[in-house]
Amino acid sequence: MTTNPIIRLEDICVSYDEKTVLNHINLTVYERDFLGVIGPNGGGKTTLIKTILGLLNPSSGIIRYYKEGKETPGINMGYLPQYSSIDKKFPISVYEVVLSGLSKEKSLFRRYSAGQHEQVRSIIARMGLEGMEKRAIGELSGGQLQRALLGRALVSNPEVVILDEPNTYIDKKFEAKLYSLLEEINKERAIILVSHDIGTVLQNVKTIACVNETLDYHPDTEVPAEWLEEHFGCPIDLLGHGNLPHRVLKCHHHHEHENEGK
Repeated sequence: MTTNPIIRLEDICVSYDEKTVLNHINLTVYERDFLGVIGPNGGGKTTLIKTILGLLNPSSGIIRYYKEGKETPGINMGYLPQYSSIDKKFPISVYEVVLSGLSKEKSLFRRYSAGQHEQVRSIIARMGLEGMEKRAIGELSGGQLQRALLGRALVSNPEVVILDEPNTYIDKKFEAKLYSLLEEINKERAIILVSHDIGTVLQNVKTIACVNETLDYHPDTEVPAEWLEEHFGCPIDLLGHGNLPHRVLKCHHHHEHENEGK
């Protein structure tokens, strides 16, 4: 990871219906960073991601983007959405899903180039989906669909890849493969991974942001158990897990937030 920033959020506030969801957020994402975003349900994780992607405008504050150390109006970002936001009945093939990740690069009336089709084939092979190009997304397992959508997020060669709750694609066989794939991807570009699964996140990321309206940042993954208890409002066990700390939430109850999913 370098010390060159690629995204910088400065004093960001976001509100819905007069309720503040993000309050004076400051965060820097660096080149080849692997940032884990954790926090309780309704705490603002997805809102943070949508703000970074430019899908939501903050009510105050500024987002700056950088390329090779210089400020730029925007950067190329790949996005793997939550499983629940995908319509599996939509009649689209694996090949078309990955190809759609290049749609920003082509004008409305121009065909995709031979080079772009080559990029798609190369990414499909990298995702382990060769031979499944024509298969409709409704016929895929959770892990296969996740790989197709990850391919879509990667095909345009983005500076940063953002994954929102990738573990909701429940395919345990693929989970270990996903994280080794992300490790490879992380050698080339930054990753932002949103998850409620603290244990998984802490074992795979380099830096941590905990979002619960405000944001606490940890430049490494040594997050004290007491801090997690305080910020999640949950009792947490810290267990030895190989050479890595592995944290497990004890049985607990949150008050449900009405704004979940925003």
